[in-house]
Amino acid sequence: MAKQHRSASATWDRLNRRIVRCDRCPRLREHCLTIAQEKRAAYRDWTCWGKPVPNLGDPRGRLLIVGLAPAAHGANRTGRMFTGDRSGDFLFAAMHAAGFANQPTATDRDDGLMLQDIAVTAAAHCAPPANKPTTEELAKCRDWFDQTVDLFTDLRGFVALGRIGFDQIVKLYRDRDWLPAGPRPKFAHGAVHTITGRPFVMCSYHPSQQNTFTGRLTLEMLTAVFTEARRRLDG
Repeated sequence: MAKQHRSASATWDRLNRRIVRCDRCPRLREHCLTIAQEKRAAYRDWTCWGKPVPNLGDPRGRLLIVGLAPAAHGANRTGRMFTGDRSGDFLFAAMHAAGFANQPTATDRDDGLMLQDIAVTAAAHCAPPANKPTTEELAKCRDWFDQTVDLFTDLRGFVALGRIGFDQIVKLYRDRDWLPAGPRPKFAHGAVHTITGRPFVMCSYHPSQQNTFTGRLTLEMLTAVFTEARRRLDG
């Protein structure tokens, strides 16, 4: 078991190093570097990341979160998914409440955060202008998503944070002939899509400030999603 764990971690680390070196999207690379150099006053003392952000979490996990992209002054600054911004404050608090994280906060890569039985990836690994990667940029990042999914030997479910993350999962299911004939699955907060023999897919609004500040997504709502995911994994 220890040998399998070391092997999974080594493969995970190799993939993450390749993601960080990616230069497929010149517009995104330029934007990430520009934002990193034009620091907000509050981050004047930071050495900002400014590169593609790698996957985060447990490579032996049974649940995979699929978000949109790194935030300009969050993960693009800290170099870790959902770390250092208010979206992450929501996400990790909910994950902690459901037993997937050892602490409810994430401020930097050395804050002691550990995830168990869960990992986090994104439709795009670079921070896009206005949080909107183009269709072409999403397609170029698609291979990283496929390779990430392939690493998990006991994947039981996905949590889609927002419609773009959900669309990437649906495309994965279509490409792998995992979707049965019938209507396309629809995104709705709290919806759960199950296909016999395949990982379930849970939907949540993205914990962006646009959703959390307006009350469209509350911490209780997001916690309920992860609590239900935990129940399905352990049930």
